[in-house]
Amino acid sequence: MHDERLHQLLESPDGPPLICYEARGEIPLKETEWHRHVRGQFYYVEEGVFVSRTERGSWLLPPRRAGWMPPGELHTVSIAGPSLAWGVFIAPSIAGCLPDKPCVIGVDDMLREIIKRAARWPLDSETTPERERLLAVLLDEIRRAPEEELHLPMPVDRRLRRIAMAMLENPDDTRGIDEWASWAGMSTRTLTRLFREETQWSVAQWRQQARLTRALERLAVGEPVAVVADALGYATPSAFVAMFRKAFGDSPGRYLARQASA
Repeated sequence: MHDERLHQLLESPDGPPLICYEARGEIPLKETEWHRHVRGQFYYVEEGVFVSRTERGSWLLPPRRAGWMPPGELHTVSIAGPSLAWGVFIAPSIAGCLPDKPCVIGVDDMLREIIKRAARWPLDSETTPERERLLAVLLDEIRRAPEEELHLPMPVDRRLRRIAMAMLENPDDTRGIDEWASWAGMSTRTLTRLFREETQWSVAQWRQQARLTRALERLAVGEPVAVVADALGYATPSAFVAMFRKAFGDSPGRYLARQASA
């Protein structure tokens, strides 16, 4: 189907209650413009690494994960490496039974096969009883799927957000907490207290998670571990690998291979 026609269907609350399509890409690293959809968006990733960002924070999508974006949520998506994914767009009239906030969930074989089946439906054809039953099962499977802790929350306070954005944009910046506090015009004690109140994490924990997100994006496009370690501000590749292993339980290469075959 022509891209323009597909876009019209995706941005209409009317028409088929479920629209699903396969998306393949050979993109080194791409980030979309900020945008929102009329429909709720459920994006299943089979290959590649996706990161979805909103004003609330960012959500990491390794292989065999799916991200849920409620209708009307302003967001951007970055894609790293050759990718294979399915976009599932759900009409707002039935999306109310799904979470009202973005999240990442695990995808089992049943949910995966339902998505692939729905992607074969002609987009302009009428909904049939069989498709309605399959849609009901899809919604049930999404609701019961395990939510995964792959969220990097953004603080609300203007000063804290400035620090967080600087850490995201410059992951190799190794300034300590005292220096960050001085840079933002606040005391170290206030920075420490407010950051934990607003994100539930310490500054150090938050920065490590931000670096892990950036690391997975760069590793997914084939950058060597040594290059990624240097770009993220680690003194040696072994220090980076140790941090990665502590967070994910495996080395970077084995982790990506395990995710791809999960």
